[in-house]
Parts: sequence; C-alpha cells; structure tokens
Amino acid sequence: MESNFSVKIKKIVIVGSISFFFLGVFFVYQSLKFNDGKLHVVFCDVGQGDAVFIRTPKGSDILVDGGPNDSVLSCLANNMPFWDRDLELVISTHPDADHSTGLVSVIKRYSVLSFAMANMESSTNVFKELIKSLDEKNINRKFLKEKDRFVLTDDLILETEWPRFSKSTASVLGAATSNSNTNEFSLIELLTFGDFSLLLTGDAEIKATSVIARRIGKVNILKVSHHGSKTGTDKEILKSLRPDLAVISVGKNNGYGHPSIIVMNALKELGIKFLRTDLDKEIKITSDGKKWQVN
Repeated sequence: MESNFSVKIKKIVIVGSISFFFLGVFFVYQSLKFNDGKLHVVFCDVGQGDAVFIRTPKGSDILVDGGPNDSVLSCLANNMPFWDRDLELVISTHPDADHSTGLVSVIKRYSVLSFAMANMESSTNVFKELIKSLDEKNINRKFLKEKDRFVLTDDLILETEWPRFSKSTASVLGAATSNSNTNEFSLIELLTFGDFSLLLTGDAEIKATSVIARRIGKVNILKVSHHGSKTGTDKEILKSLRPDLAVISVGKNNGYGHPSIIVMNALKELGIKFLRTDLDKEIKITSDGKKWQVN
C-alpha cells in the first residue's frame, strides 16, 4: 500500500508534467505567432497620444514613441513573445508628453539596446524623467536628422526624412526655439520593406509634411500627423502620398477636437480608407514585403 508521501510525490510529478506540457505548447504557439517571417506594425491604443510598435521579419523589436501613460506596456506584452525583454531600437519623435511619457516605463522594464531621438530639449518634468531614466540605464542617445537611417539584416530600412536640422541650431537659421514649437522639429520616419512603405509623421507640421510628401510620393500606410490635427495634414499632402490606408492615433472624446473635421473630410473626398485608435482600438498590420493586410 502506497504511503501518503508517495501519493503526494506522484501528484506533484503529474501536475508538474502537465504544467510543463502546456508551457511548451504556449511557447511553440508564441514562437509561431511572433516569428512568422513577416513585418508586424502595431498602432497601439494609448489614448490621446502616439505609440507604434514594429517587429521585423527576423524578430527585432522597434518602438516609435510611448504614448501619454504606461498603457504602451500592454501593447508590447500583447505583441512580443513573453520571454523577449529586449527592444533593439526605441525612437522618440519629439519630447511632448503624449508621445514620451510611456517611454519612461518602457526603459525601466525593458532592455533598450539603442535609443534615438530628435535633437531638442524640453523643460517639462516628463522630459527630465526620460533623460534621467536613460542615464540610469547608461543608454546612449543618438540624435536623428534627415537622411539618417537604420538598415536591418532583414532588408528593412528606417530612414529619417525630417528635420533637416536640429532645434539646437534652429536659432541660427532664424527659426523659433521655444518649447511650444517642438512639433516643427518632430521626426518623420519612412519605413520600407520590399514593396511595402509606411510613413510615421509624429506631430510634424504641414510645412514639413508637405515637403516630405512631395519628395517621397506614394506610400502604403500613413500615420496621420498630430492625431489628425489640421496643422499637420491637408488635402495636397494626401494627394501627394496617396496612402492605401491612413491611421489616426487619437484619444476618445479628447479635448482638442482631434481628428479635425477638415482632415476627415479630405480623407473621405479622396477616397482614402482610414482607421482610428479611438474607434478601432489596437491596429495591426502585417506584410511579407509584397502584400500587406490589416489584422
């Protein structure tokens, strides 16, 4: 007759075996889900702000902006394997709180291998906290300008289209340098993967987006500037870019009137399909470099 001790050991072994089995199944499921050889772009639902997560075909993780709070952490958890705690690249388009607040939480919880940002400063507490977090983790900062690019091993290119100069040198050129004009120097990034293209405009002003739109022409996906504000996008810009899909990252019932009715009417008049994070929540796009789809 078996002793109580033997019975308990058998139960522990059985429970442990079952646990390991399901853990293995979950591991395989996540491996197949996140390592399918495709490009994944996720417009995170972070409310009134911006956060775009990119997972390359070979599994490099890139985050562009972090939103106004730590809800970006949920977006990362949903779209990265549970064992992956590395972000190969984090980009801050400009220091406004609705784009950079969540980056502080990201830096504390993830290993950030490379950090790039617009070459400008801000007197806000959020910006100071961001710089402090980078310094505490000994993460170097790369300041981006036009024509800087990241070329990944899976033939994915992320190129900076704007600004042509940094805010720190803007006074020499007669441009405004107050904190209220950070949008003028917001990074604009063009991602290309085979035939697929994505333009990330941050909070760039029309002055910048119109120049870039005329230069690069058609793109597949456009992240509409400044949450659909009329200061970042107009009909001429949309005509130049001719996006197959426009994505607006915006908070529900925000107090800014975003997205602007002028921008929305322009999209509708030009027959451009659009999605909004306030209505459609997290927006996921995948591409094999030839075709793309919204999941």
